[in-house]
Amino acid sequence: MKKIAYIEIDTHAEIAQAFMDIMKDSSEFSVDYYFSKKIKDLVIENGETVFLSDSSMIMEQLKLKKYDLIIIGTVHRYFNTFHALVQKYNVSVIVHNMNFSTASKGALMKSVFKGDIIYRLKLWWKEGLFYTSKAYRNAKNLLVLDEELSSDIYKFLPLFYSENFDKQENRDLTVVIPGGVSQKRRDYHHVFKTIQNLKTEEKCKFIFLGKAKDKELKQLEELSQKLPENISIQYFSERVSHHDFEIRMQAADILWCPIQQETEFFSRKEIYGRTKMTGNLGDAVKYGKTAVFPKDYPSKLEFIVPEADNILEQFETLKNIRFDFQKNYSKKTVLNKLENVLSGLISI
Repeated sequence: MKKIAYIEIDTHAEIAQAFMDIMKDSSEFSVDYYFSKKIKDLVIENGETVFLSDSSMIMEQLKLKKYDLIIIGTVHRYFNTFHALVQKYNVSVIVHNMNFSTASKGALMKSVFKGDIIYRLKLWWKEGLFYTSKAYRNAKNLLVLDEELSSDIYKFLPLFYSENFDKQENRDLTVVIPGGVSQKRRDYHHVFKTIQNLKTEEKCKFIFLGKAKDKELKQLEELSQKLPENISIQYFSERVSHHDFEIRMQAADILWCPIQQETEFFSRKEIYGRTKMTGNLGDAVKYGKTAVFPKDYPSKLEFIVPEADNILEQFETLKNIRFDFQKNYSKKTVLNKLENVLSGLISI
């Protein structure tokens, strides 16, 4: 049995969770997980071997065991540590922001003074910010979680599979908008305006499934007061628990994902579907839901549908269409593909 170390001491707990969930059924690989306390507190463990770690410990910890492959879930900080790590071991890195991963030293220096200056100066002085591109470039493999972003440079790492939930039949149309309610990465202004201008006598419910705060929270509070009785919205001013998220995602007829075409990471422009993956793609697969994306989002997937002008009519139509997620996204199918990819990463 081959041995893998999966490291997440930075940000993406949800990706670490997805890797844990699918790999616990693997008979070909055993995985040790190295998590920061923040990540460890966010994941649900089910008998996995998990070590508490951080940037000051990880190099010493890895000396104690021999691994065939090391996967780093996020390289958005601790660049000096990860640069040392990729030079020493067979390391594959998951890339979340392609333009950031290839940024030059000069571009990164300019970015230091465009955002949270104190935090970015810390990355520069203490965490080796200018090793960024070297850490990615010297990794044995670069991985992406959206197959449509894969290329000769970026290998696709299949993680997301459809779980076998019992389909809930709703009397009224239930539309879920998953993700933190922030204008920064999703066009909630468009969503609010669309809901406010709906003309229908049918009952429908819109669930904003993520924490709302500041301006967006105030807009939701105002919107809820203006809607007719047959149209309702639900929103949350606190972080949505994993349990509550699952329940409401399972109950959705449709996912509505108003993703902004462009976003920024470390003041570097990123484009969803071209240089950056959206987590809503994984949501659609996991919960087996058809998802409505903006017209300009590039996707060939059958269950990702471009938003129509008459969106309510579109929701009603899509509610009655069933996409067979188990055909291509059953756990067994995805795990088999994942094991083949991992074997390839080890043999290189």
